[in-house]
Amino acid sequence: MTNFLRLTAEAVEPEHERPAPEKVISGDPQFTTWNLEDRDGLYCGIWQATPGKWRISYDEWEYIHILEGRSVITSDDGTEYPLQAGDSFILRPGFSGTWEVIETIRKEYVIRL
Repeated sequence: MTNFLRLTAEAVEPEHERPAPEKVISGDPQFTTWNLEDRDGLYCGIWQATPGKWRISYDEWEYIHILEGRSVITSDDGTEYPLQAGDSFILRPGFSGTWEVIETIRKEYVIRL
């Protein structure tokens, strides 16, 4: 194992999944995850989602950088956060609301449990 890791989808086999059916509000969102780091409660990689809308609830801390696509995250209090390529942000434990993908989105992430 090397101490240098380039974030590239070609580095690992992708995982494919969908949000739990009870969380889906609209569409048929599908997720592809290239998890490049997984140790001691730290996860890092690339995630992609196709259009749709689903409920989210965070128990973890996550740094996100949007690479492509468009989304809107809406908190339970109704605050909307439009997102597009180039945006970076943090979701902290306790955040809940919805994630709507308008155009297929791809992000880099770092998650700390």
